[in-house]
Amino acid sequence: MQIKLLQRIELLVKLGQYLQEKNDNWQEIKEKASFVNGWFLPEFVDLSVQNIVTNFLQKDILERWVAQYPQIEETNKSPKLVGIVMAGNIPLVGFHDFLSVFIAGHNALIKASSKDDVLIKHLIEKLIEWEPSLSNSIAFADMLKGCDAYIATGSNSTAGYFDYYFGKYPHIIRRNRTSVAILDGKESQEDLEALADDVHLYFGMGCRNITKLYVPTDYDFEPLINVFKRYNYLADIHKFKNNYDYNLALHLLNNKYFMSTQALLIVEDKSIFSPVSQLHYEQYSNIETVLNELDNNPAIQCIVGKGFVPFGKAQCPAINQYADGEDTMKFLSELYNVTSKEGENYEDFSKTFVKPV
Repeated sequence: MQIKLLQRIELLVKLGQYLQEKNDNWQEIKEKASFVNGWFLPEFVDLSVQNIVTNFLQKDILERWVAQYPQIEETNKSPKLVGIVMAGNIPLVGFHDFLSVFIAGHNALIKASSKDDVLIKHLIEKLIEWEPSLSNSIAFADMLKGCDAYIATGSNSTAGYFDYYFGKYPHIIRRNRTSVAILDGKESQEDLEALADDVHLYFGMGCRNITKLYVPTDYDFEPLINVFKRYNYLADIHKFKNNYDYNLALHLLNNKYFMSTQALLIVEDKSIFSPVSQLHYEQYSNIETVLNELDNNPAIQCIVGKGFVPFGKAQCPAINQYADGEDTMKFLSELYNVTSKEGENYEDFSKTFVKPV
């Protein structure tokens, strides 16, 4: 039996309150996540958690979100089993997919990324601790099979794998995406400070991180470079520094022009994707040409700049700003009309649950 929508909202609000507590157990879990994955700096874990609390786990936000989908029932009388393949590039990047499945009243079978399984498993453990019946509707597995629908996030190469195995079922499959910023050369100091966050947070590894700038012809980079030096401490992280040194060596060997903050290489390049520790830029003389180019590019997650996502907000999506522009809640609400697999026994679902460490 699925718990009611009001109970689900209350549990999520309680989770948000828990995430803001300073209790020893939660602090140890966050420290463990940073130890297991060296890319998860403690400040990045805290930022990701705070964004989830602020933008997702508030009662009024959850209620307004659900109200947009009248198909979502108070009690889902025919919950489907939804397999979720989570990415692991930034802390708790897969939480929104779980949140959507949970609030829609479906069962979730989760394949967590090995790079980000500590935090998500702990959060699920807390929900089950507060509502033990959830052990019958949320589980982890190393391999997903027998699900009614799938939500899978990965690279372009793994997307082909997902298409092959999940394509015959209702699905959302996400591929490589990235984000860009458009500058007009009139940005304030505050704008550039905020842009520095969009570029550097999470080492630039999120799909909403800025990996390319579009700047006017003869743009003066000096103010931007000076502001970006605030993040030069990232060069003290050996995993990041290794990437920086490797890319620097390539440019030196190829006698290619570049600028540097000593922690970030700024290189003129047509590609919207840039490697870790590098930021691309392209000069423009006609902004309409740039906009047309971006409008037709399916790899764009978001655009930052005046008239677009505000500077500094790239990594703070609202609860209804869905990855790749695909409405996850609409997809999940339409599953109410899908017939579950014959013979599927959800009574035994809890047997697949992997207890978080």
